[in-house]
Amino acid sequence: MGRPIDPKCLACCQLEVETARQLHGEQGDGCWNEKTCHRRRSHYRHRLDVNQKRKGQRAIAKVQQQAAAQEAASLEPPAIPVLPKVPAVALLYLYKQKRQDAPLHALAIAVWQGDRKLEAISPIHLIGMTNSQVNQYLREVLTVLQQRYGVQKFEPEIYLDPHTCPIDPCPLKGL
Repeated sequence: MGRPIDPKCLACCQLEVETARQLHGEQGDGCWNEKTCHRRRSHYRHRLDVNQKRKGQRAIAKVQQQAAAQEAASLEPPAIPVLPKVPAVALLYLYKQKRQDAPLHALAIAVWQGDRKLEAISPIHLIGMTNSQVNQYLREVLTVLQQRYGVQKFEPEIYLDPHTCPIDPCPLKGL
């Protein structure tokens, strides 16, 4: 079992490097270590994606192992293994600039099962909405998607440039 997540490092990984050095370096609380902090910050930023990738690889390995066991047990010619039914996933598209402090411009949601799109929720502008209103909207949408498709959570967000916003009229297109 791995080490528990350090909340201080988790918060630090979201900061720019120079800001983190100032807060946690010699002038700050002194925990910044030039040899280890860059790798640790990268680990904390990408850990969800890495863990999800590992989970998928384990599932594929399990299917392949089961297929190999069946093949060895039977004397018939080997059959192509059938993948188990793929669960539905909800993708959250966020139209946001790359700056960390940039506000969300719009969001859209799509539900996919394998390579088949089950449902798409049209993009909506978030201008004038507070973070709590956006979170409440996402919770309500997730509740409906859970009832319809059994989706428990959104997959990692997909960030898109706000200038590609498909909503018409859009305040950015007037610029």
